[in-house]
Amino acid sequence: MAASMSAFLRRSCHIRSSLSIIRRSLSSPAAVVDDPPQDYVLVEERGNSRTAILNRPSTLNALNTSMGSTLKKLYESWEENPDIGLVVLKGRGRAFCAGGDIVGVRRLITKGDLEAIKDMLRTVYSFIYLVGTYVKPHVALLNGITMGGGAGVSIPGTFRVATDKTVFAIPETLIGYHPDAGASFHLSRLSGRLGEYLALTGGTLNGAEMSACGLATHYSLHAKLPLIEEQIGKLDTDDPSVVKASLEEYSDPIYTDNTSIIQRTETIDRCFGHDTVEEIVDSLENEAARTRDPWCISTLKRLHEASPLSLKVALRSIREGRFQTLGQCLIREYRMSLQGMSKQITNDFCEGVRARLVDKDFAPKWDPPSLEQVSNDMVDQYFSPLDENLGPELELPTTTSGGTRITNQSGLK
Repeated sequence: MAASMSAFLRRSCHIRSSLSIIRRSLSSPAAVVDDPPQDYVLVEERGNSRTAILNRPSTLNALNTSMGSTLKKLYESWEENPDIGLVVLKGRGRAFCAGGDIVGVRRLITKGDLEAIKDMLRTVYSFIYLVGTYVKPHVALLNGITMGGGAGVSIPGTFRVATDKTVFAIPETLIGYHPDAGASFHLSRLSGRLGEYLALTGGTLNGAEMSACGLATHYSLHAKLPLIEEQIGKLDTDDPSVVKASLEEYSDPIYTDNTSIIQRTETIDRCFGHDTVEEIVDSLENEAARTRDPWCISTLKRLHEASPLSLKVALRSIREGRFQTLGQCLIREYRMSLQGMSKQITNDFCEGVRARLVDKDFAPKWDPPSLEQVSNDMVDQYFSPLDENLGPELELPTTTSGGTRITNQSGLK
């Protein structure tokens, strides 16, 4: 009994630590979305490679419009330059990237500046699509906090190196939002129902877990990163297989203990494979009553903290993303983001940001306040085509066999 209680307390401390990481990340200072261009993106040149450095460490490298625009211009110029073989993306400080500038977005919503919000979403989503269709090898060094949009600008690329300092999460439902920036694409590709679990609960993964589930392609101790950067900087190639072999030279073994989420795939598949959020909650409650498993209890707590509407929207988004391309997911997520931020359906996004980042009372008043009060029409509206006030739809380039990108909406209706 004493041993069991000790294990429960250790696990409870881990749960609180995970939630505090998310809260600190979301609560970090964030500049207004339309900041003037500054040295928010630095560039390093090493032989045949170029490295873009996200340089806003005081905000955990939160993305804004000017950063997205700078990154897109740099990547486009590097892609066209025959003397550049590969591109590296990393963050300065203790984070790779904690996501988008959601405090700034809330300010813009309050001001009624919808056009600035559209500009930010278009810019960042277009850059994410560029990373996902990049013709040269792309290496993202995910050292530190990697959340939300930070995952979006890295996971679509060729290689993702996680470390022992990596903390990954998609905590959007906790602020009345939905997993965006391509999350419905990469989470839906995970084995079993792990994607649904991560999308709904905002649960965290460490670097080894990211690699074990496939979100990262390589795992290395953070102390080796200077060696990795030096090694790939010497490569005179644009051959992904050569870059892969170089990264593997510095890869470390992956170990996950019995408390890891990777060891709970059967329970996750059993509980998160249901058709509705209500059924998922019921399944977890039954599992908790049967097993007294602290993990089930903590997972239920996370679901109860999240916006009920966001939970239903997130579940449908992951399920639809499983059958869509990256471009289709981004176009749909753009719709969903504008629908959710317009306040035409709910004020949950502004309320969630207020509760967790502005007033920090961690007591959001969700609307609707319960799953039972979330109607199908409310969920459907998130996925509906944009009206005249919110339009036009996001347009993304697609790559032809000749390597030229042309404007196309990926056939999404």
